[in-house]
Amino acid sequence: MIRLFKSLFVFSFLSLVAVCASADEPSITWPAGWEVEALPPVTAQVSRQRAVKNDANGNQVMVMELTMTQVEKGHQVNLQGVLLEMRKSIQKDFFQGGYQSVCNKVHAATLGSLSALETTCTITENGRHVLSQTLVAAVEADKAYVLSYAGQAEVYKASADEIVAARNSLKL
Repeated sequence: MIRLFKSLFVFSFLSLVAVCASADEPSITWPAGWEVEALPPVTAQVSRQRAVKNDANGNQVMVMELTMTQVEKGHQVNLQGVLLEMRKSIQKDFFQGGYQSVCNKVHAATLGSLSALETTCTITENGRHVLSQTLVAAVEADKAYVLSYAGQAEVYKASADEIVAARNSLKL
């Protein structure tokens, strides 16, 4: 299996956004049957939440992660630029692992109640679709959010309703 989900979640977003004081964590209702993983804090300014979907053998087949980063007061986040850098980093990681990836154009979306930008990448191996990953990013006042979800091609497609429900449950 691909270095599944080790390189999928890019923290370049965190390095591109200046951070300051801590805040309340966003909430999300994870899909039933998914395993919520305890994540150590990155910093006081960054919160991360993650849930994984395992197959019958306990192998990760899908993962969703929500990251919130405090934005320095007065800092203007170039959301499109951040999302493009994240996408480029993902594509580079997969290329180095011998995979090909094609991502759609960054387009308007929503994340919880916020206007957001989104892109989805299709990862292939020898022409066979093996993984899909979506990145959704939004900014509100002094907080930036990224929801990333990825999974094996068939599981990703079959999990569409669970993904929509989780996205709709977001309280940012």
